[in-house]
Amino acid sequence: MKTKLLFFFALTSGFSFAQSPPATMKAIVIHEYGGPEVLKYEEAAPRPEPKENQVLVKVIASGVNPVDAAIPSGKYAKVFGITLPVVPGYDIAGIVAKTGAKVTRFKIGDAVYAYPMWGGGYAEYDVVDEAETALKPKSISFVDAAGVPLAALTAWQALIDNCKIDKGQTVLIHGGSGGVGSFAVQIAKVRGAKVIASASTKNQDLLKKLGADVAIDYTKQKFEDVAHNVDAVLDCVGKDTLQRSYAVVKKGGIIATIAGRLDQAELDKNGIRGAQIGVRPNGQELAEIARLIDEKKIKPVTGEVMPLTDAAKAQEQAATRHTRGKIVLKVADEPKS
Repeated sequence: MKTKLLFFFALTSGFSFAQSPPATMKAIVIHEYGGPEVLKYEEAAPRPEPKENQVLVKVIASGVNPVDAAIPSGKYAKVFGITLPVVPGYDIAGIVAKTGAKVTRFKIGDAVYAYPMWGGGYAEYDVVDEAETALKPKSISFVDAAGVPLAALTAWQALIDNCKIDKGQTVLIHGGSGGVGSFAVQIAKVRGAKVIASASTKNQDLLKKLGADVAIDYTKQKFEDVAHNVDAVLDCVGKDTLQRSYAVVKKGGIIATIAGRLDQAELDKNGIRGAQIGVRPNGQELAEIARLIDEKKIKPVTGEVMPLTDAAKAQEQAATRHTRGKIVLKVADEPKS
């Protein structure tokens, strides 16, 4: 099977794994800051070369996140140390095409997925640190896997690493049908928590399929009329939703947000803790998430799938924070087993 897979990739990618990958690649490149129009599709962008602790991945698909839309504007240039030109994209699933001299956990031909912290996912090839990479879940496609890393890690690190969610607790998740929220609902259920989740009318069915014990239609109900004395809140919405959440958390509980700024005065007033979530790459956590996916305990929710050339359109849609699951860019055809 593995021999067939390697042979297939040698044919479809235009190179043999016994040789070096091509020096150039198709990619979305930003040469100047601005709006979506600065995302330029190029046929012959320079291919990155893996360092000794990195793997070069032939990208099959790349996930699109709301934060991606801020990269072209230059908003996070200093925070992330971005220098132009840059290839955006912070979710990838693909095949290892080359390994650095000190890489020991992966070999050429391995199917992997990762959150590359420094971007590069909107391209045929990307380099990722070995420690940030994990074997792709075997039970799902590369397209579905590409929508997992950043969103699932965000939910995992918010609920498990920060909120310490455990069996018997109650969690309120705002934006339960989105990229992070859809994973958060499932991760909280895996931990044995009771889940209250909010979404629009059209996504109430999805909340129930994900396992939410209580589904709130925020267009018709106020969540504070339903949720009381919860152990934790995961806020994926921000603004007024975050401000109204302090009062529904029990004393000693916690609010984690990915979409707003916590108000320390409100936290102190209600006797609760707060966590401002900033996701970090973690190959070990991705491996655990892959195991749960293969055990059918977590299922990715993939929304629209677009070609790489539609990256600007995909970013604009993701930036609305009203997508169902994750938008994914298809970079290459899925390998045939």
